[in-house]
Amino acid sequence: MSGNFRRKAIGRQLTSEEATRQGRVSRLAFEAMKEPGAAVAFLNAEDSALGGRPIDLAVASAEGLLSVEQAIATYQAR
Repeated sequence: MSGNFRRKAIGRQLTSEEATRQGRVSRLAFEAMKEPGAAVAFLNAEDSALGGRPIDLAVASAEGLLSVEQAIATYQAR
């Protein structure tokens, strides 16, 4: 056995700005929703009000991040 088990990258690597937005929105969702499963479901499910998957929108742009942050704040206010 060669011992070389490096995983092959799928897709492109996130820029530092994208990775920062991904981390921020993930942290906010996990803090707001308390249940890890609820946060994962929220971030990965299509959201018609937002116009896509929250994690994708937040990673794509600062405006997308703001929209998702507002959706999380609305969830917290319930």
